[in-house]
Amino acid sequence: MKLYFSRNPNPRLAVAVARLLNANIEFEFAAPRDPGQADRYRHLNPNLLVPILEYSGRTLWESDAIACWLSRKAGSTLWRTDDDEPEMIRWISWGKENFVKACDIVHWERGTKLRYGIGACDDRMVEEGLKQFHEAALILDQQLTNRQWLIGDTISFADLRMATFLPFNDAARLPIEDYASIARWSNQLDRIEAWRDPFIGLNAPLPPPIVSNF
Repeated sequence: MKLYFSRNPNPRLAVAVARLLNANIEFEFAAPRDPGQADRYRHLNPNLLVPILEYSGRTLWESDAIACWLSRKAGSTLWRTDDDEPEMIRWISWGKENFVKACDIVHWERGTKLRYGIGACDDRMVEEGLKQFHEAALILDQQLTNRQWLIGDTISFADLRMATFLPFNDAARLPIEDYASIARWSNQLDRIEAWRDPFIGLNAPLPPPIVSNF
């Protein structure tokens, strides 16, 4: 079983899940869209994106699907399969269309574009992303008040999916500290080694530094 990954947010999420579950898995750093690499990976994922899980002559792509498969394989409750499953899926779905989406908008402008020389930071898009962030953060913060995790007293994949971009906040500079329950929850996640640094011991080249245009 092999997981192809990079240091980008969604592949990082898949690696963190695998490390959290102590999966018996081989990790391989991959860059399918680098020059000359497409033919090597196209049969694994026609989108030429990671993460990709290869197992038993099959492949599975998309972080959420990989997390589901790994959790089921491990017999873990990280991916809920009981009556909490609909609530978990609700927060995964809501997060990707709201909180995670807002974080992505800001990180793209302040982080990804400057790191890879895609273009200058668009302040208008940052402003829009921050607006969406605050709208979503109010709801998320309320959900996390008086509860340890998004769903009850134990971590679920919904927590990890919701936090996809928080490890990159040195670049995005989202005002997490303005929301006490989100800040507490984020710090709680950072105390989990598999989340804080899922790449320990792996061949995982660092990305280029961010060249600021501020």
